[in-house]
Amino acid sequence: MKRLCATVLIMEAIVIGLAIPVSVQIDHLAPHRAGLVGGIAAVVAVVLAALARRQLPVVLVAGTVLQVYLIVAGTVVPVMYFLGGIFAALWATGIWLGHRVERVAGH
Repeated sequence: MKRLCATVLIMEAIVIGLAIPVSVQIDHLAPHRAGLVGGIAAVVAVVLAALARRQLPVVLVAGTVLQVYLIVAGTVVPVMYFLGGIFAALWATGIWLGHRVERVAGH
């Protein structure tokens, strides 16, 4: 479960980083505004991925808060509604699959 959550968070950071210049070009947002909103999320995702090995319960809660932040960030960077929704679904699926695998492995 730790590896799965960390992988989702790293992929999320990459996609968010790539979405920053796209939102500037397509949505005509100020670069500093898009960079701030996306940069915060990307950095938090990387930090949480690094912590997943040692602090999984904290990462699960903070990662869920990050998913909510990404969806809410859609008010500033509209593409984040879409990306936030996709990664929230991946996050929830990852947690569900992780628990399921751990339960099967425990028996």
